[in-house]
Amino acid sequence: MADEDDETTSGAAGGAAGEPDAPQQSPGAGRRLRRPPRPGTRGGGQFTPDGSPDDRGPAAYFAELLGTFFLVFLITAAVSLYVLPAVPAGPGLPPVQPFIDFSVIGLVHVFVLFLLIQTLAVLSGAHFNPAVTLALTAIREVKVRDAGIYIAMQVIGGVLGALLTRALLKDEGEGSQYGSTLVSDRLNEAVLPGMVVEGIGTFLLVFVIVGVAVNPGGAREWSGLVIGATLGLLVMVFAPLTGAGFNPARSFGSAVVGDFGGADNFLLVYVLAPILGAVLAALLGRELFIRRNPPDPRELAPVG
Repeated sequence: MADEDDETTSGAAGGAAGEPDAPQQSPGAGRRLRRPPRPGTRGGGQFTPDGSPDDRGPAAYFAELLGTFFLVFLITAAVSLYVLPAVPAGPGLPPVQPFIDFSVIGLVHVFVLFLLIQTLAVLSGAHFNPAVTLALTAIREVKVRDAGIYIAMQVIGGVLGALLTRALLKDEGEGSQYGSTLVSDRLNEAVLPGMVVEGIGTFLLVFVIVGVAVNPGGAREWSGLVIGATLGLLVMVFAPLTGAGFNPARSFGSAVVGDFGGADNFLLVYVLAPILGAVLAALLGRELFIRRNPPDPRELAPVG
């Protein structure tokens, strides 16, 4: 026992004197890693050490439902209140369209998306848009299983938000079909021009998302404002042409309570075109931003 005590004392003294001890395992060794939350896209998701996305959880799924609900409710409520139908000008005269202040509607998009990204991105990445989810799935930022659940939650949230608008603004929103997105007569109600507008708008939106929020070198602290401002700008420019959907869940929700404008036209203009635009933007963004600026391993931190 004395010899053992001496060895123990000697070992302790040696360590205090600066002699090398046995290597110790770091606290995070062997544990899964995650990157810091990125407002607007991947926030809240866990990652394996090679950077591939891990499964999202119930909190992320609920965040997508809640965020899409408020997004669609506030947008369709604003449209119902500010977009007035054409009124008769008199016998034999064409109807007159009252002034529509699309700047107000555009600012509503800016503010609502900004606040939702800043509050919910840490849970789900704040997609609130099936086109965004499919685009990020195409570049392997989201798993296919999670993407399917995200889209289901987004569609449910969009329908619930539009239903609430109709329940609260039944009379006020009837003229605008409760915020339904329809190709206007400025495009002769034609499908192809409508698809071009919706595709370009969604392309720009997702290109900004990838460049600012997914890009490892992007200014992620600004992503909520930049993405919201991009959507608002697109609404101000394109809303007079197609209603500025750029989001199949938003368009579907308002169509359920308002007007589809024909199921085939709706699927082409407000589902297919935004998805194509979004996927193309994500693929281009991956080549321009992500592959040229790979993630810094020092950004990885242990999940605890």
